[in-house]
Amino acid sequence: MGNQSISWGIAPIGWRNDDIPEIGAENTLSHLLSDIVVAGFEGTEVGGFFPEAHVLNKELQLRNLRIAGQWFSSYIVRDGVEEVSQAFHKHCEYLKEVHATVAIVSEQTYSIQGTGKNVFTEKPSFTDKEWNQLCQGLNELGKIADQYDLKLVFHHHMGTGVQTLAEVNRLMENTDSNYVHLLYDTGHIYVSDGDYMSLLNKHMDRIKHVHFKDVRQTVRDQCHQVGRSFLQSFLAGMFTVPGDGCIDFTKVYNKLLESDYSGWIVIEAEQDPSIAHPLEYALKARKYIDKELLPLNMLLIEP
Repeated sequence: MGNQSISWGIAPIGWRNDDIPEIGAENTLSHLLSDIVVAGFEGTEVGGFFPEAHVLNKELQLRNLRIAGQWFSSYIVRDGVEEVSQAFHKHCEYLKEVHATVAIVSEQTYSIQGTGKNVFTEKPSFTDKEWNQLCQGLNELGKIADQYDLKLVFHHHMGTGVQTLAEVNRLMENTDSNYVHLLYDTGHIYVSDGDYMSLLNKHMDRIKHVHFKDVRQTVRDQCHQVGRSFLQSFLAGMFTVPGDGCIDFTKVYNKLLESDYSGWIVIEAEQDPSIAHPLEYALKARKYIDKELLPLNMLLIEP
C-alpha cells in the first residue's frame, strides 16, 4: 500500500473568500497559484474569482498544477432539480475543461452560513418530503456529473440541512452510491458533532474527496458560548490548517491509507488573510504533512 494515489492540494479560501469577497481581494490568481507552488502542493480548487477555463489552464500549466474540483450551491429543495440541472451542466462543463475530478455540491436551501444567525443553534432542517426531493435530485445531478467524467461529492456543512452525522447517514442511505459520493470535511463535522472519526469510519466507502481542516478548540468554545454566526466564527479564527488545532490527523490519515483511499486531500481553512498570512499557513500545513503524516505511508508498506 503506497500513497501514490493521494494528491495533496490547498484551497484558495486561505487567500480569498467567496463568502466575503472583500477580504483578501488584493490576492491575485497568479499570487495564489505561485504561493501554492512555493508551499509544495500539487493543486487547488476553483475559487469564485477564477477566470474562464483557457486562461486558468495556461496559468496552471506554467506552474505544473492541477484542479481538484469546485463548489456548487444547489437549491434542489427550493427550486427543483430541473432548474438546478441547467446551472449544474454549465458547472460540470467548466470542470471538465480544467480537468477536475470532482464536483462539490452543497444544498443551500435554508442555509444560514452567509447570515448573522447563530450557527450553533439555528441550523435549518428538512421535512421528510424535502429529504426525498433532495435525495432524488442529488441522484439526478450525480448522473449529470458522471456524463462529464466527474464524481459528485456532497459537502456536509455547518449551517445547512446536512450538517450532522445523523443527517449525513440519512443522505447516504437514500441516495445511489453509484452517483452520489461524499466529501469528508474534518473541521465541519468536528465543530458540528465534536467527533470526526465516526463519519469517516461509517462512510469510508462513499468518501471520494477530503478536506483537512483543523479547529482551534478554545475559539470554537468561545464562539459557541457567544452564539456567533458561521462568518463571525471563522473570522474569529475557529478554523486553521492541520497541525495548528485540536484534530489528530494521524488517525484520519491512517484510516484513509488503510482503506486505500484514492483522490485528493485538500487543506482548507477559512481564515482572514490579513491576520493569517496565506503562504505562512500553507507552509505550516506542508511542514505538518511532511513531518507527521507522510511517514505513516512507510508503516503500511509490506516488508
